[in-house]
Amino acid sequence: MQQYQVHTQTAARALSTNKVLRNTYWLLGMTLAFSAAMAFVSMSMGLPYPGALITIVGFYGLLFLTAKTSNSGWGILSVFALTGFMGYTLGPILNLYLGAGMGDIVFLALGGTATIFFALSAYVLVSGKDMSFMAGMLQAGFWVLLLMVVAGFFVHAPVFHLVLSGLFVFFSSGIILFQTSQIIHGGERNYIMATVTLFVSLYNIFVSLLNILGIMNDD
Repeated sequence: MQQYQVHTQTAARALSTNKVLRNTYWLLGMTLAFSAAMAFVSMSMGLPYPGALITIVGFYGLLFLTAKTSNSGWGILSVFALTGFMGYTLGPILNLYLGAGMGDIVFLALGGTATIFFALSAYVLVSGKDMSFMAGMLQAGFWVLLLMVVAGFFVHAPVFHLVLSGLFVFFSSGIILFQTSQIIHGGERNYIMATVTLFVSLYNIFVSLLNILGIMNDD
């Protein structure tokens, strides 16, 4: 009887994990498509970049709203508002690259982002490795990056921003490994917050690769 209960509990956990993983990837795909559509609208209309202050306030405000509503149906609307806003901010950035005749860099960054995401996700899903040991390193990395971002407002050397973008790629890659592992090992049960985490990581990788390739192209 006890053995039967253990098998039942294991099966229930597996079903729950598969549901969270399936819902996360479904919602991630939908938000990526919506964000791309908003970026296209922003580019087509020639909308200006909203500026650092509006971008930061808008992002963290919508992130807070998403976290607060993540356990209700309003969470779906919140996550689309957040990812749509991020898509809008991406439009002016892409227009700068395309206007400078660097469309090939945009496609390289897009391909690199997709490759990194699928490779890292596949590694965790196939190996089943528990990446919870990365939590401390990622937390420390977050504060290091935050300090460097603040310093970036005063330091305009291309090498500094090249290093910063490279660190963002590594940090966001670590987040993808960690978050995917949390889902399959039961550490993350909210697919809305899992989607937001993965989306922001992909956004950061894409923008960072754009910056790296743009700086290298200037050289």
